[in-house]
Amino acid sequence: MVKRSSQYVCQSCGAVFARWAGKCEACGEWNTLTEEAVPSAEMPHMTAGKGGRKLTFQDLQGAPEIIFRLKSGIGELDRVCGGGLVPGSVILVGGDPGIGKSTLLLQATAKLAAGVNKVGRPTRCVYISGEESVDQVRLRALRLGLASASVELASATNVRDIVATLDVGEAPDVVIIDSIQTMYSDTLDSAPGTVGQVRAAGNELIRLAKRRNFTLFLVGHVTKEGTLAGPRVLEHMVDTVLYFEGDRGHHFRILRSVKNRFGATDEIGVFEMTEQGLSEVKNPSALFLAERRGNIAGSCVFCGIEGSRPLLVEIQALVAPMNGQAPRRSVVGWDGNRLSMILAVLEARCGIVVGAKDVYLNVAGGMKISEPACDTAVALAVISALTQKPVPADMVVFGEVGLSGEIRAVPQPDLRLKEAAKLGFTRALIPLRRATKKAVPETGIRAIEVGHLRSLAESFMNHEEKKC
Repeated sequence: MVKRSSQYVCQSCGAVFARWAGKCEACGEWNTLTEEAVPSAEMPHMTAGKGGRKLTFQDLQGAPEIIFRLKSGIGELDRVCGGGLVPGSVILVGGDPGIGKSTLLLQATAKLAAGVNKVGRPTRCVYISGEESVDQVRLRALRLGLASASVELASATNVRDIVATLDVGEAPDVVIIDSIQTMYSDTLDSAPGTVGQVRAAGNELIRLAKRRNFTLFLVGHVTKEGTLAGPRVLEHMVDTVLYFEGDRGHHFRILRSVKNRFGATDEIGVFEMTEQGLSEVKNPSALFLAERRGNIAGSCVFCGIEGSRPLLVEIQALVAPMNGQAPRRSVVGWDGNRLSMILAVLEARCGIVVGAKDVYLNVAGGMKISEPACDTAVALAVISALTQKPVPADMVVFGEVGLSGEIRAVPQPDLRLKEAAKLGFTRALIPLRRATKKAVPETGIRAIEVGHLRSLAESFMNHEEKKC
């Protein structure tokens, strides 16, 4: 029987097929199958109990090892990583082209190189670029004012050369690979960026980082849908996955943690893009509300939680006469399906008809909100835009809305109220608190509890404040 010399691999999900087809049967994507050579070295058959090393099992008791964290000098980056960089960890950073991934990592390595490592020696940082030459990286460093930083630069794409260089002598403390899609292993015949190459290159670099105990940053490209390009297994192999979000029309950038084995997930770091690079934002709530105008219909302030950080953002709504054959629903920074649900609840449970009107919703500042606690703020912004009655400028809102119109409790209400009090808000529209949690912390905020969206709509339209 003749062995196959090639196979067809889906560049979206990594599934392998013997023949080419226009559609991948595993993920349903079209025109993603690419021919690749079958690896020549076959894995030898392993017999149970032979050639292996006996494992030593331990119980759950015992003192856990204290993890040393290397401070990057950028507080927002350290926050997202769980308090600092853990030696031997692998961090995958993804984001749109030009969003600032390389700029952030170059600034981080420059600050790291100015500090010391665990044993008190200068931190050794290596920056390997597969997309730019050394001179291009130097030009960026000169523009950012980092030309004097003691960062070791190289331009390479061959994984064998990178491993041979980093596996001898004193191990570095931090290594940047920019980007993983440009790396290739010469044991495979496929082109760089394919599923097989990304998987093989990532595996080799991760094994090296674990063996040599240095922190490894892998820069990853994203698809047009916003997900990391390449095989999904790469996200499972690494310890931390960070997404760099932002709109080129705004100068804010959000670094979001979606996976972290050494810290909390959904933690965010806020940066501002300036001429000198990315500068961290210590108080993002004040920055997102800096351009807010009071006494405007359709504007409402929502107090959310991103990871462990409370964050205040402005929710803007506009209701206009229908311009076309079907009403339009345009959403920026929130879930469009959830807006449709809120509009349906307002019509079915509160008698507020918006079906024949165009509705536009925007989260000001380029922030993206996925928390259900934003439901009440969205509903109030739509009601305000429809009735042309402004929401009080000193009021914050949060609460989840159910399909029956009830306003449900959300996590960490006290933390939200404390953040609102810091920024000078005096009133808060919150869900009904349970009997065991009736006490409101001493924040100086008057908490107005609401149990149903109908009561909120009636009290707002009558311009009366009451406890429902």
